Amino acid sequence: MQGPSRAAAAASREAFTGVLAAGADRARLAEELFAVVGVIDGSATLRRAVADPSREGAEKAQLAERLFAGKVSAEALVVLKGAFGQRWSSERDLTDAIEAYAIESVIAHAEADDRADRVEDELFRFERIVAADPALRAALTDTQAPADKRADLVSSLLRDKVAPETLVLARQAVVAPRGRRFDRVVEHYLETASSRREQQTATVTSAVPLTDEDRARLAAGLAAIYGGTVHVNTVVDPRVMGGIRVEIGDELIDGTVIRKLDAARRAMGA
Repeated sequence: MQGPSRAAAAASREAFTGVLAAGADRARLAEELFAVVGVIDGSATLRRAVADPSREGAEKAQLAERLFAGKVSAEALVVLKGAFGQRWSSERDLTDAIEAYAIESVIAHAEADDRADRVEDELFRFERIVAADPALRAALTDTQAPADKRADLVSSLLRDKVAPETLVLARQAVVAPRGRRFDRVVEHYLETASSRREQQTATVTSAVPLTDEDRARLAAGLAAIYGGTVHVNTVVDPRVMGGIRVEIGDELIDGTVIRKLDAARRAMGA
C-alpha cells in the first residue's frame, strides 16, 4: 500500500491488535469481520461512502456504529470503527484490511491451541489437492452454484480431518474469493498467516515425502541462511527423480536430479 493507505493501515491495526490483546473471542471476531467484508463488497454505495476522502474520519466511524452496532460484538465494532475512520487510497483497501484482520483472528485462535503450523500445512495441502483435480476445482469455483452448496462440499471433504480453523479458511476461500482465483486466495491467506507469525514460508518439492525430521532439519537450515523462522510446505512430485527444489520468497534453489540432467544435456549439446 502507498500514501494514505499505509498510515490508515497502521492506525486501524492498532484497534485490531488492542482487541486481540484484550482477549476477544477470536473465532467469533473472524466470523463477524468476514461477514462485514461481504456486506461492504455487496454494496457499491457503502463502498463509496467509506472511501469518500471528503468525509471526516469521525463521521465514517459513526457510520460503522449506525450500521453494525447491535449486529456484531462490541469487539468487532471497535475494529470496524477503527478501520472505517481512516483515510484509504481506494475502496478496496478498507475491505482488504478487514479481511486480513479476519484471517489473523483465525490464525490467532489456532495459535492459542498451538496448531497454527498445522493449519498452514492443511490449507496448503488442500489447495494442492484442488489444483490437481479439475472436476473438484470446477465444483468449488463455480460462482453460478449457490455459496452454501460450495461450502457444504468443502465441509464434506474436510470435516473431522483438519483443524477447525483450516475448515473455516477453506470454506471462506471458496464462498468469498472476492474476484480472485482459488489458488490466489489461499496464497493470500497463507501470506497473511506468515506475516502475522513473523516467519517466511518455503515450498519444497521432492520426489518422495519428507519425514518430520527432514522438514525440521531443512527449516533450521533455511532459517540459518535467511534469518528468522521458516515454515516448510512440501510438494511430492516424482518427476524431479531425486533431490529437492526450494522456493522461498523470490528465490529458487533447484537441487533436483532432473535439473542436473537437463544441465548435462545442455552441456553435451554445446
